Amino acid sequence: MGAATADSLDLALRALADGNRREILRVIRTAPRPVGAIAEEVGLSQQTTSHHLGVLRRAGLAVGVREGTRHLFAVDTDGLAAVRSYLDDFWPRRLADLKAVIESNEGTVHG
Repeated sequence: MGAATADSLDLALRALADGNRREILRVIRTAPRPVGAIAEEVGLSQQTTSHHLGVLRRAGLAVGVREGTRHLFAVDTDGLAAVRSYLDDFWPRRLADLKAVIESNEGTVHG
């Protein structure tokens, strides 16, 4: 993993560590939404919601788009795909380790 990729991943994981930002992502995952609607749904002020959206945008997890005079926010699927790819790398190794432990214990367990 390159330094730029590692930095991007670090930003994304730090952004996801906050429950408010995860809730905002949940709200915008199905369709782009304006700040006011997002703020109302998650129970935060527009200013606080805008701050969290800025963090999500810098982390590559959300994107702002213009629709006429409205500024809408949506999930940036590329940013989420990078996080998922990183986390997915853990599963094959973990599953192989678990299988090895189970198989080694099969010979020692007596019913």
